[in-house]
This record gives sequence, structure tokens and C-alpha cells, in this order.
Amino acid sequence: MCRTETAAKSRRVERVNMIPLSIPNFEGNEEKYALDAVREGWVSTGGAYIGRMEEMLARFLNAPQTAACQSGTAALHLALRECGVEAGDLVIVPTLTFIAAVNPVRYQGADPVFMDCDDSLCMDPVKLRAFCEEECEWDGECLRDKRDRRRVRAIVVVHVFGNLADMEAIMSVAEEFGLPVIEDATEALGSRFTAGKYAGMQAGTIGAFGAYSFNGNKIITTGGGGAVTARDRKACEHIRYLSTQAKDDELFYIHREIGFNYRMTNLQAAVGVAQMEMLPEFLRRKEQNYRYYREAFAGCETCELLPFRPGTAPNYWFYSLLLYPGGSAPDLRGIIAALRERGVQTRPVWGLIHEQKPYAGMTAYRINAARDYAARILNIPCSTQLTKEEILYVADAVREVLSGDRFFT
Repeated sequence: MCRTETAAKSRRVERVNMIPLSIPNFEGNEEKYALDAVREGWVSTGGAYIGRMEEMLARFLNAPQTAACQSGTAALHLALRECGVEAGDLVIVPTLTFIAAVNPVRYQGADPVFMDCDDSLCMDPVKLRAFCEEECEWDGECLRDKRDRRRVRAIVVVHVFGNLADMEAIMSVAEEFGLPVIEDATEALGSRFTAGKYAGMQAGTIGAFGAYSFNGNKIITTGGGGAVTARDRKACEHIRYLSTQAKDDELFYIHREIGFNYRMTNLQAAVGVAQMEMLPEFLRRKEQNYRYYREAFAGCETCELLPFRPGTAPNYWFYSLLLYPGGSAPDLRGIIAALRERGVQTRPVWGLIHEQKPYAGMTAYRINAARDYAARILNIPCSTQLTKEEILYVADAVREVLSGDRFFT
């Protein structure tokens, strides 16, 4: 057990309302800027706030430029298209992720190759190298799968819950085998390396492309919305061109490429500009609350607050508990229901993508760790509005629910 029952009871606060898992925070100029966009009449895919959002994001990331788009999924799709991913290609992806990181591969007619995770929950670079060395071969121009000679075209790396993947090892493999890397940084805006080869660099700025999401539960939000960054300025400009239906002549509607309706709206961007102004404060609160949780769960035998990668300054987007480390797999559904009865909203990690019906039968390479983590991870409330008292209540509720053995399967 964690600490003593008496100490837990002395801290407990009465709950009337649910403590949500993750909700947006509108403490800044969101209403002011959104009303300004409405009053000016610029609410669709034109307007000054879109450019301001792109400039603020690029400055924060220390990136050449960014292209604001409709969602993180759209950002990933545009990045894959810019990488030259075509029908019949293979793209290496993680299985422990949200399905939106993988679906755009299929939009391009390519197939995913699913990779296991390491203890960061991000792609395992050891298995990535093993797959490239043992299951593939270089034909003088590109990497091909030995079995069917299909071209391996790219790697999509997800920085899960704001924890940074081992980019030094992954980029080493990518560079050796000529594979562009797309960083899915949809959960990792504000995470950066503090040591090693990429010290000072932000999530999403190391690979060829980086994708960001501003969904309602992300560290900043535009309601929907996302963005792409690229190491090559011209590539980012081309992505912006594709996101606005590939217009070559806006007066006579001349198009020389297939484009997409993927541009962010000015109304979304107005909210985004206000959120970018608040981002440093949100990052501070996320780190502070993580430290409160770490203290609250110190010494717990039934769960462990997962750490973040050394040599990084993460954004602490999601806080994750590993339940019953070293023991039997728990009944996650029962635990989540019991916590909901106590006014605490939680969720499991995603169902592994290679086990989902749309991806049945596709290549999954030596998946082991991801299965264990998927069976044991519980995400706990992480909103920037959380108070210390609420954090202590969550910790007490988790300890109470996990006591005994009724949730072992």
C-alpha cells in the first residue's frame, strides 16, 4: 500500500463534480480574438490570424516556417504526400498510438509495418534497426522488403503522451537506410531535448517533417486544427499550397495538382494565437502537476507514475500510471468504472493498431512490450486547471480502488 490509510484520509477532499481527464483552458484572449475575427468577417480559410498563428508557432519551434491546417491527421497526410509515399509502398509506424497516426498511410494507398515500443512507449529503435537489416535489403536506390520487394518509403515516429522518442537512434537508422522521418508530435508541442545530439531542439523539428494537433484535449487547442513543419522551407510552402486546393490562379481557378481542403480557418487561428500566448504558462503548470502526482504516488506498490525520457524537457501532456508492475494484468474496465463512481475520469491507452480490424493481417514486427503496456496503462486527469487538492484526491481514489485483488483478471 502507499503511505498510510490515515494520511490518505486526512488529505481527501469531497467531490461533487467529475474531475475530467483533459479539458481545454481558455484563460487568455481567446474570446477577444475570436470576436475580432467574426467582426472582421474573416472566419474561413483566409485572414490575418492564420499567418500570425503560423509565425508564432515557427518562432516557438525555432523552425523555418509552419503550415496551419485542419487537424493533426491532415498534417500527417500532407507530410506523407510530400515524402512521396505512393500506393503499394510500406511505411513503418508504431502500434502503440492513436489510430490517426496510421490512417493517413492508407489514404496514400500504402501499407503500415507495425513496430513495437520501448519503455518510453515510443517506437523501439532496436527493433526498427533489426527490421531494416534482417527483413529488408537495399537495392541500390531504396530499401525493399525481402518478401515482396515492396519499397519501404518512410518512418512515422510518435512522441507518445509528450514523451520524446529516442531520436538519435531512430535518425541513425533512417539516415543509414535513406528513409525520411515524419515526427508525429501531435501530443508533444513544447517537448524538447536538453542533452545529446539534438539538445535544444523541439519535438517535430528533427525529422524531415513534424505534425502537430490542436484538438480539444491537447496542450493548446484551436477546437480542431493542426500544423506541419518541415526542415525544407520549400516543402512547407508546397504543403501549404496543397492544403488550399492547390490553386495556381485564384482568380480563374487553375489547378496543376490534386489539392485538399486542409487549411486552418481564421476563426480557429484566432483561438490558437491566444493559446500560443498561454503556452509557456501551460507548460509550467503541466510540469508542476506532474511533480505533485509523483510525490502523491511515491512508494506505491500497486501502480507507478511513468517517467519521461532523461535528457529531455517534456511537455508532460498526459500522466500515465503503470498498474501492478510485475503482477497480473488488471481489469482496466472495472478500474475505470470504479474511479468514475468516485468522480475521477480516466482512460486506458489505445487498442494496439495492428490488432484493429482495418489492419488485420498487415505486418507487425515482434510486438511484445506494447501488449504489456496496453494492458496496464491508465491515464489520469491532466488538465492545466487541476488544483493540488484535486491531484491528491485522484491519487487517493486510485490507491483505494487498487487496494485488494478484485481487479486482477
